[in-house]
Amino acid sequence: MKTILRFYLLVLFSMSLTALPAQELQVSDPWLILDAKADAPLYTTYTAAMERSRLYGDKGYKMDYWSGDKPISYTSDKSGSMYCIWKMNEVVVNSISEFYSAPKVKLSFSDMVLIEYEPWPDIDVRECFFVYSSRVAMVDMRISNHSDQSLDIEIYPIIEFDKDSLCVDAYDPENNALLAKHYESPKRLISNLYAAGGYPVHWRDIFAAGFDIYSYGAYTGAPGEFYNIIKTDFYSDHRDDRLNMENNICARYIALHGKFMLAPGESVNLRYLRGMQSEDEPEDEMIREINEAKSLNLQDYLNQNIALYESIPRFPEMSREEKIMYIGAFNLARGCMLPPTGETSHNFYVFSREPLWGWGHGHQVLHESLSMLAYVYLDAESAQGSQRVYMEQQREDGLIAYRHGPRGRGEYPHYSKLYGDTMATTSAPFYSWINYEIYQVSGDRTFLEDAYNSGRRYLEWLIKNRDADGDGLLEWGPYGIIENVRDWYNAVFQVSAERYLDVDKEDISDELECLDLNLMVINEMNYLAKMAHELGLEEEAVAWEEKSRKLTYWLNIRMWDQESAFYYHINRVDDSWFFMDRDLRRQEIIGFLPLWAGAADEDQAEMLVGTLTDTTKFWRKFGVPTLSADDPWFSPYVDYCCKWNGPVWLLWDYMVFRGLIDYGYDERAIELADKMLLAAGTQLSKNHNYWESFSPDNDVLNCPPNYIWDAIIARLLIDKYELLK
Repeated sequence: MKTILRFYLLVLFSMSLTALPAQELQVSDPWLILDAKADAPLYTTYTAAMERSRLYGDKGYKMDYWSGDKPISYTSDKSGSMYCIWKMNEVVVNSISEFYSAPKVKLSFSDMVLIEYEPWPDIDVRECFFVYSSRVAMVDMRISNHSDQSLDIEIYPIIEFDKDSLCVDAYDPENNALLAKHYESPKRLISNLYAAGGYPVHWRDIFAAGFDIYSYGAYTGAPGEFYNIIKTDFYSDHRDDRLNMENNICARYIALHGKFMLAPGESVNLRYLRGMQSEDEPEDEMIREINEAKSLNLQDYLNQNIALYESIPRFPEMSREEKIMYIGAFNLARGCMLPPTGETSHNFYVFSREPLWGWGHGHQVLHESLSMLAYVYLDAESAQGSQRVYMEQQREDGLIAYRHGPRGRGEYPHYSKLYGDTMATTSAPFYSWINYEIYQVSGDRTFLEDAYNSGRRYLEWLIKNRDADGDGLLEWGPYGIIENVRDWYNAVFQVSAERYLDVDKEDISDELECLDLNLMVINEMNYLAKMAHELGLEEEAVAWEEKSRKLTYWLNIRMWDQESAFYYHINRVDDSWFFMDRDLRRQEIIGFLPLWAGAADEDQAEMLVGTLTDTTKFWRKFGVPTLSADDPWFSPYVDYCCKWNGPVWLLWDYMVFRGLIDYGYDERAIELADKMLLAAGTQLSKNHNYWESFSPDNDVLNCPPNYIWDAIIARLLIDKYELLK
């Protein structure tokens, strides 16, 4: 009798499922279709759209659609993975390698991905993963039966942790949801989350279905054992196809269970959702949001993403792999953007939203803002808003500090023995360059006016506060180790090869007249002159041009070494190539930036390009390393963050690329662009991440993933194909 009753319940459940409308998502722009297989150079990290995001309590996800021994999964840093196990006519399909046809990514945006696959012959699945908000993410599956037979299908959406740390409170039948909790430590590999920040450690989890749940379960032990749990034992006298229906248990993984029959030619849409919030927040808020998400029309959100990408330049000559990287680079930048909050009234970015770590979740810094050179093509208004964060929080005396954002101005004050006072820390000055490039795309003259006035005040502050001896050449400030961006291993500013001293004692960049800072200031002067010309301020434009010529003159007199045909830093006190007993003539990527700043003459440029393209020095497989390969401190190994003794940093290589173009070395520029694309593409094809830095020689590396500044790849591709026209 129980068997008959269960049969009728299953029939009723199947009827209710097949009565649901099967929503077919329509793609109105075929150019955006990727059809990316497992080895495509696809970026696969997803975060909620800016307007539905928040700084704290924000969850992003990394999709894995290529690991054959796993199901398609969506993993949130420190919060486990979400995935689905299939059972077709009692046959369990629990990994990608068992699919009848492997997944292909059709479309990928910053908050949404559309995948197609066949877990079973003639069973087509179009799966849409959508990060609806900082709290709620969902999987929507349109399942179609193209065979001539009916098929019994069971799905098991699962949330899995790496240990028994997901504590189930209850099953909520009204909302088809399991209610649970978990703990997250603020400790991170690179830098811990800010103790005073609003980062939750005690989390509430809601795992819900948009379909009637047949059963649910919570389990300890290895997730691989789930196969034995759901596989029917035909020899058992007590056969039960339900999960264990456990409550009040701490589990390694929890599962929902849906069950239905799909007739020939029939399709059905199923949706399951995950919500996370701090335990301090009202539970009913997230339940309400999840229930709203159960009935969302995903076509509306897909259309919004398609419309957003209408503005980016398109090049028919671009290879398929380049297009995949191009779209992914824009997704990287867009996915790091957050809405106005706290002490800023403008949208802003973090370096990384997924994974989440302290320094990467800090506020805006000018060198990370070089990503706006690409992002402006996707959303010019948002790029301008990001730059306005600096304008809004600029100090009255003109300082733009090291960090700016919702927590306000981050000045990191340090004592300067040169000035005899405590001084604020600024950032590498790329400010007016970025602003002018944004204006070139947006055409917003109000932004240009505001940017010019802000940039003028900032440069005046730099000249006043970074030239202790008043000789016209500048040095970095007392906290130079972060101000000059090279905050770990580098050959010139670093005292010891192994960094055995503390941070402040290691860095000597405030003791030198610094080549990089002076070139950046020359570049800023050049762009302020361009802004002034554009605004009709001819006298000011001429004045900036004269300042640039004067600084360029002294830089070439003091920092160019004719014997080695290269530029170097010099001792601030006596303008020599030595600091104490150390020879400062170490060839690093900074020596090529006079091409970018327009500070070299034609003869110097030719000699620099000769050194640049020397394969024993800088012309390496994956780009231009930060330090010459023949330097005794050179290392091609990327084993941690922030290293400047060999790794390739795409932003700095991009500056060399631009310098080559400006001096007419177009072919060499294209070669460099292709090296950079090879570096990024090799990693994306392997692990589908963008990385903080890349090895010049090797394809194995360990450093922070998904750093916003790799969005420069999109700008690199635009410039490359504009050059090839």
